Amino acid sequence: MTEASAFGASELAASVGVAPRRRHFARRHASLVAGGIILATFVVLALAAPWLPGDPLTMTPARRLTPPGSGFLLGTDALGRDVLARTIYGARVSLLVGFLVAATSIVIGLAIGLIAGAIRKADAPLMRLMDALMAIPAILLAIAMVSLTSASVTTVVIAITIPEVPRVVRLVRSVVLGVREQPYVEAAIAGGARLPKIILRHILPSTIPPLIVQATYICASAILVEASLSFLGAGSPPEIPSWGNMIASSRLYLARAPWTIFSPGIALALVVLAVNLVGDGLRDRLDPRLARRM
Repeated sequence: MTEASAFGASELAASVGVAPRRRHFARRHASLVAGGIILATFVVLALAAPWLPGDPLTMTPARRLTPPGSGFLLGTDALGRDVLARTIYGARVSLLVGFLVAATSIVIGLAIGLIAGAIRKADAPLMRLMDALMAIPAILLAIAMVSLTSASVTTVVIAITIPEVPRVVRLVRSVVLGVREQPYVEAAIAGGARLPKIILRHILPSTIPPLIVQATYICASAILVEASLSFLGAGSPPEIPSWGNMIASSRLYLARAPWTIFSPGIALALVVLAVNLVGDGLRDRLDPRLARRM
């Protein structure tokens, strides 16, 4: 066998072996794959929204409450606006809020949790502060902030992030307290390693897997809370399409034009389901105990 034919045979064997591995991964982590596909679809639609046909703000009074058809794939609302275009643009708001709240909560909570778990003197005051923040409902906080300022996506992100930070802090602190007693950490302390080096090198890596899973749950919760706030009028401004204010403006026409509510409602349910499926799949993938059991 020549060198070229041997190389071709090895490439063929490698390509043949890839497909079974992918099928095995898809069967073993079905929730992760299914959730990832659904979530990726909505992310692509949200990013491509400006280049897709349809304007979410253009009103066509002559075609108000038009049923789904060739002219408007998902029909129009009470003001003659394209429901499909508004649903796609609503994904931009929901996903942006979910990702921002998850990222901000993880970064702030990780920093505070590391300090609370590694420094004994700072543990008690920081955790009492976190207990006080956990007692503040996100919806009431957002309504109070809107009454003082104005409805905006920034206000929604801040209002949802504040109650989520203590949950991340508690998670990180519990991980740090467990890792701090491990022999390799005690050996590093006995060897004279400084606290910042111990945190960054020995403790921080152990917090990453649970934080990734927690971020997905925070994202799903933030999307639901944002929709609730928009429904109550304390979320995104009315001129910005979001699933919550779409449902709120269409609830009076449920019997006459149910498609105006079903489209954003189904999109909201699918995105939250997809994020939770991704979270469950990542938990099964990253948890060594579950991986051994599977």
